[in-house]
Amino acid sequence: MKLSRPTVGPIVGFTTPNESRIWFRGQFEPVSPNSYRRCFGVIRWGEKTKKVTEWSSKVGKLSPNFDMTGVFPVTGLKAECTYQYQVGWFLADSELDAARTIIQFDWSDLETFTFTAGTTDQNRSRVYAVGSCRYLLRLFGGLIFDDRGDKTFESILELHKKTQVNAVLMVGDQIYADDLKFMGADRDVQSFLNRYQAAFTQENIARLMSQIPTYMILDDHEIEDNWPSHASSADMVTKYPSAIHAYQIYQASHSPVFSLDNSGWITGTPTHLLYTFSDGCADWFVMDVRTERIWNDDPLKRQMIKQSQMKALLNWLAANPGRVKMIVSSVPFFPDLNSDAEDKWGGYQRERTQILDYILQNKIRKVCFVSGDVHCSFTTQLTSPVDKDFRVLSIISSSLFWPYPHMEQNDFVLKGALTSNSQNQYTVTSSTQIYSEDNFARLEVFPDAVTVTFYERKGSALGRPIKLVF
Repeated sequence: MKLSRPTVGPIVGFTTPNESRIWFRGQFEPVSPNSYRRCFGVIRWGEKTKKVTEWSSKVGKLSPNFDMTGVFPVTGLKAECTYQYQVGWFLADSELDAARTIIQFDWSDLETFTFTAGTTDQNRSRVYAVGSCRYLLRLFGGLIFDDRGDKTFESILELHKKTQVNAVLMVGDQIYADDLKFMGADRDVQSFLNRYQAAFTQENIARLMSQIPTYMILDDHEIEDNWPSHASSADMVTKYPSAIHAYQIYQASHSPVFSLDNSGWITGTPTHLLYTFSDGCADWFVMDVRTERIWNDDPLKRQMIKQSQMKALLNWLAANPGRVKMIVSSVPFFPDLNSDAEDKWGGYQRERTQILDYILQNKIRKVCFVSGDVHCSFTTQLTSPVDKDFRVLSIISSSLFWPYPHMEQNDFVLKGALTSNSQNQYTVTSSTQIYSEDNFARLEVFPDAVTVTFYERKGSALGRPIKLVF
């Protein structure tokens, strides 16, 4: 049976020393107004050698409820071994028992991709490409999408050829579902799905995600600008469920949010969007700071995250002392903006203070926040006179592509006391130059430091590497 190439993907998602999750999309073929031919996905993989002689394979159904996509967990890997793989799909008129059906597949028309399994060395430094805010503007009445932002991903690929990038972190606004604001904003499921298909099939982002493990989290533009500050009751039962369903299909499904069942397939219905993973010397906590918000005019009643997420974060911070703690927050944890700060952590000081006080009181070291959202890039640090060894780092990397004015240095409070409601004092210090152009960040995380280099969209380094010592 001849296999067809995926219509979107593949995407290499959550990857460990012995597992990697590969996502891709097949295709709908209607047989009646409300039914479609059954679509099945196939993957095969093997160690990368001059000629693979032993392939492992997996067949699974692609669900029409999830836009004919599927996640294929590849297991039994060897740490730091490079694998090559192929993915494809076929249509059938009846169900298949994938565990017992033996089909001879023709793989000749399929592209071959590679990925590398994770490391078991818990002291190993790791390299990440980090970015956010990739604008994708509709052109010519919405018939096509602007592809200028795809150049950024080509630059990351060129960097990867020179020095291996172990993972990519996309920390928010992977799509702009509201690019034309209220005139052309996506509201129904199919519109959001079409947006993801356009965003993830541009040439360079597709090549990037097919070979480097990619981790994602949403921010506001996956739904609408500054969500949920302008949301109506109708939005909550129409736009929001549509946006989150599309987000779960295209971004969350290949993340660690889902667990594997005994047969090696992802399972369960997520009750939250946050997730954690470990890689080399670093532990990562990827926060959801967008869908759990509750705004209130009383600052003490505002909620950025639910209590369950707060508890999970604090427990994670306290666990495994001595390891690097990398926290993704799509909006900056600090510093604050000089104005219009209600959308960031500065508008939710009660919870921010709770987190900082916990880090201070429990003498938790090696904490670094990684954020996007604000369309400029820089690093800064937080210290406290209460404890000379207290230091929390902040790395902000944005935007991957934004064809309008960017934020600048005078938009931020880059030194002095951080506003809080705590008796403990926290001081913003050591802020670096702000880059107000499209860019991404290369992070090399060591057990005792993070080295940050910002690159502009076409690949040139913006200044020298910045070494942030824990």
